[in-house]
This record gives sequence, structure tokens and C-alpha cells, in this order.
Amino acid sequence: MADGSNGKPKTELLDQLEKGPWPSFVKEIKQACETSDAPKDLLGQLELSYREKRGHWKHGGLVGVLGYGGGVIGRYSDLPEQFPKVAHFHTIRVNQPAGWFYTSDALRTICDIWEKHGSGLTNMHGSTGDMVLLGTTTDQLEPTFQALAHAGFDLGGSGSDLRTPSCCVGQARCEWACYDTMKLCYNLTMNYQDELHRPAFAYKFKIKMSGCPNDCVASIARADCSVIGTWKDDIQVDEGEVANYAAAGLDIQKEVCSLCPSKCMDWDGKKLAIENHECVRCMHCINVMPKALRPGKERGAVVLIGAKAPIMQGALLSSVLIPFVPAAEIEDTLKELFTRIWEFWDEYGRSRERVGELIQRVGMSAFLEGIGLDPAPEMVSAPRDNPYIYFQNVQGGDK
Repeated sequence: MADGSNGKPKTELLDQLEKGPWPSFVKEIKQACETSDAPKDLLGQLELSYREKRGHWKHGGLVGVLGYGGGVIGRYSDLPEQFPKVAHFHTIRVNQPAGWFYTSDALRTICDIWEKHGSGLTNMHGSTGDMVLLGTTTDQLEPTFQALAHAGFDLGGSGSDLRTPSCCVGQARCEWACYDTMKLCYNLTMNYQDELHRPAFAYKFKIKMSGCPNDCVASIARADCSVIGTWKDDIQVDEGEVANYAAAGLDIQKEVCSLCPSKCMDWDGKKLAIENHECVRCMHCINVMPKALRPGKERGAVVLIGAKAPIMQGALLSSVLIPFVPAAEIEDTLKELFTRIWEFWDEYGRSRERVGELIQRVGMSAFLEGIGLDPAPEMVSAPRDNPYIYFQNVQGGDK
């Protein structure tokens, strides 16, 4: 492919992705060409992929750093003669701080390390949660790891292991957080270092923690185990602020009550009535009237299991496993739960089978029996419909 100006390849197709008001990864790769040669070949190979409508990355490759089985994703070009600077283009995952809080000095340190040992390209952040450093050669993996370690950073998870636990900012910045997500994320990360760095699972296992049902880390769609903050008692109501919203022109019946998924609320023009036993904790009413409504005082989390993106099979959303755990008991409960789940998964899981797929294959009742957990009504997604969960009681009769 003929070079364009400044030694950069011609990128007629990629140039179209720079048009419009949104940020462009193409623009950032072109900017990185000023300090590194690898982005130039990256642009050339990517342009060729767009033209030919096929990728030119070979899958995988066993590369890593001393003592770790995860944290590095091997990537090789299948056109090394044409694009030698990306013949090796390995990705390094860096374990992010809980809530993605960085100091400016920490970010500058990582960027300095990466410009010295890699392409200078980063992904802030990958869907797993890690900071992703895109593109280095095999001989630079160990020096990069050592430099990161001396700066106080560790690698994240990759492969068939515990992926890097991640969480929302929780009580650090969010008034709706029902438990300390950052503390839990840090403690689980430190506790499960072997599971994080030395792959021994059937496939990957993700833990994501959200402080409230708004689920800002999308755990219910992406995590094998979701820990979502919730409350057990009644929604707190400030009647004066409810009246202020109505006086300011908010149609409470239309914008709040009618959009409640369980229709547990009613507005008669003067008073907001809530049937709290019917509330499903969706947060809609609180989001619309944050000055008037707040989560209840008895706070904790719901633990869900089995979400994944569509890879081997279709996408799955999490299913409820434990309806409510008090905030003070979440960490201990999870540690005991993980021991049971991982033992069952290790015994019965197939290669590259996520926990959610295992549950689909053996059935929720067998899974619950295997991990020693009693069934609960909240596990049934549509209790007034025909549930997919079938149980028998100890006398042999049907439940």
C-alpha cells in the first residue's frame, strides 16, 4: 500500500471514520504515529481489512510474563512481511483501581512506561474493567510488567480465570449506593490473586459490583456474578418535595406512576401512595424525583448469577441467586458462595462453558442443589407465568 504524507499509509476508508462530531479512534491512532512506528502499520493493516472485509490478526498465542498465566493477550499479524511493526502486537491488561480513580501522576507514569515499551495506544477502559495497553512485542512484555510492578500496578485477568473485579464509584461519589462497592472490589481482588493470575477455570468468571439498581457497570448483562445494591424496607418519601415537583409541572401520574414496571405507585394529585411490597427496586421513580424519594434505610445487595455476551451461545442476563444480603455480610457471603460455585463448575463444567451456560444445561434446580442453596421465589423471572425452574419438595410433591 502506497504511503501518504509524513510516511503514513493512505487510509481512504478509515478517514471516513473521522467525520462527524464524535471522537474517532482513527484520529488517535494517527496522532500516535508521531511518536511510534507501530501505529503506522496498524493503520495500514486496518485499512486493508476494511478493503478486503476480513481481519488479519491471527488468534491467540501463548505469551505471558514470569509467574503469571493471565494478563497478556497474544496477538500476531498474518501479514508480518507487509506490516512488520505489528507482526507482534500483544495486549497487556492492567488491573484498574476500584471505581477507576486515578491520579494524574499515575496516568502519566503508565503512559511513560507504555511509550517506552509499546505502541503508546491505550483503551480506557476495556469491558472487563482493566486499562488496556494495545500493542507490544514479545521481548518487551517482561520489561513492561516489571516497570508496571515497580510503579505499583498489577496485571488484570485474561484467559480461563477470574477476570479483574470491577465496580462503580459507589459511596465515593454516588448518593444512591447501598453498600461500599469500592471496598468490596478491592478486598475481592486482593483475596483472589491466584484465581486472577493463574487460569484454572473452565472459562472466564467476571464479578461486577454496582451500588444501586441503576447498575452503572452493566453487571446484569456482563457479569457471571452481579452484586447490585438494593434495599429491603420502604422507599423514603419527602412529601414536601413531592409537592414541589408537582407544583413545578411534573406530571407525576404520567411520568412516574404509569412508568412503574410493577404499577406499585399512585398519585391522587395530593399524595403519593406506594405499595412497597410490590416494588421491584427499579429506581425509576427515584431517578425522576431524586429530591423527594430515596432508597430505604435497610440496605444491602442482591446477588445474581450467569450473565454473558454472545460468544459460544447467545447472550444471557443474570438470574437472581440471593435476593438480599445485608451490607455488612456481603463479602463473607460472596466468599463462601464462590467456593461452592467454583467447585461445582470445576466438577461439571465443560471447556469454555460459562457458569450461566452450565446452569442452562443442567438446570437451575440441579445447580442450586449442587451448591447447597435453597430455592427462592425471586429466582423465577415471571412468577405468574410458566417458570423454567422445576423443584420437588422433600416429600416428593411438586413445588
